[in-house]
Formats: sequence, C-alpha cells, structure tokens
Amino acid sequence: MTFRDKTVIVTGAGRGIGRGIAKAFAEKGAQVVIAEVNREEGEKTVSEITEIGGIAMFVSCDVSREEEIAAMVQKTVSAYGNIDVLINNAGIANPHTASFYELGADEWDKVMNTNARGCFLTSREAAKVMRDNPDGGTIINISSTRALMSEPDTEAYAASKGAISALTHAMAVTLGRDGITVNCILPGWIETGDYSTLRESDHDQHPAGRVGVPEDIAKACLYLADPDNRFVTGAQLVIDGGMTRKMIYVPD
Repeated sequence: MTFRDKTVIVTGAGRGIGRGIAKAFAEKGAQVVIAEVNREEGEKTVSEITEIGGIAMFVSCDVSREEEIAAMVQKTVSAYGNIDVLINNAGIANPHTASFYELGADEWDKVMNTNARGCFLTSREAAKVMRDNPDGGTIINISSTRALMSEPDTEAYAASKGAISALTHAMAVTLGRDGITVNCILPGWIETGDYSTLRESDHDQHPAGRVGVPEDIAKACLYLADPDNRFVTGAQLVIDGGMTRKMIYVPD
C-alpha cells in the first residue's frame, strides 16, 4: 500500500489519534496537511513527520469557522495541487462543566459546531476539489462509540458523534456519483497518554485483551483510503477491542 504523491488532509492532527493518522500516511509516502487550531502542537506533528523523511505542512484551522476551512483547503490546493483524502478528526469533548440540567445552549453549540458542523463544512469544501479528480476521493470521519453508548452528562458529545455517523451515510450517497467514498470510524478507548500507567483491569475490559492505541485507528484509515477498497462506502467501522459487544452482567 502506498500513497506516494497523494495529498491527505488530517484535521486535529496536533496530537493523539490525529497525529497518529498523519504520521501513518506520511510513512506511506503521502504529503500530509496538518489542519490544526493549535500551532505549537501542529508544528510538532510536522516536525515528527519531517524527521522520518516525510512531507507535511501545517495550516492553522479552526473547523468551527467556515472561512478558516475554506482558506485551509485553498492553501492545500495551492501547495500540492490536489486533495485525495480527507480525515475529519478534529473535535472537542463534552465540556463536563455542567450536568444535563445545567448544560447551556452555548456549550451545546460549541461542541456541535466543532464536531458535527465542522465535519460537514470541511467535507463540503474538500469534495469540491475531489470531484474533479480522475480517481475521485476519500473522506473518513472519526466518530466515536459514544454514538452508540454513553456515560452520564455527555449529551452534547454523544449527539455530535451520532450526527457524524448519520452524516457519513448521507454524504456517501450524495458524493458517490462524484467518485468520492465516505466512511466513518468509531473508536473506543484509545489511549493517547502514557500507556504504561494503564491497569490490568483496564485491559481486561476488552475482549481483545488490551486498550487501543492511535495506530489502531491509523491502520483502519489506511485501509479505507486504499484505492483497492473503493467498494467500501457509507460504512461504520467500530474499533474498540470488542468492548461494545461485551455484555455487562453483575450477579446478585
């Protein structure tokens, strides 16, 4: 599998899952655009990619701002001439500053505008470029298993991820006529901090026997972006070590 001479945009690639995805595509030869609101973190990802001989460019972008998305896409095309793959990874978690009964409209809108609306707007702008590609394009949305299950007081985050999952199949149907595939990945517990601090009980919760790492999501992105897999579109790929399939039963 190679992505040499392919242009890949990864939003929110300054750390965690986004950084892992960006590095994976760079290792496969892609020229990667790090679309990130935090300059320091974005430039760190670029530095790590260039250190391994990869090609990467940082572009400041807040995906909750339509004008910044359009500018980011324009800079990408100006620099590399094309867009082949878009990974919509940028997002923020539920603020956790208020319970369900105190969650305000401003907090709700901030999460929805960044996660769901940002995913739509970035896809729309990238698709305008992709539809003119001879080989079409690929959009991969990073949703969450929170679209399927929840903890208390996470309504805004769960709703935003559910919206991304629904948006995926809608865009797959619309953009299929332009040769663009659209899929989403639903990560479970992906540890982006110090993996060594995890407990044995953390790993035991997963039928796969361990907590996930960013590379697990990156490998799935490589699969979905591979031109040989263009029959896969509108799909939701749950990557959680089997955690959402494990029945919890507490006997008396």
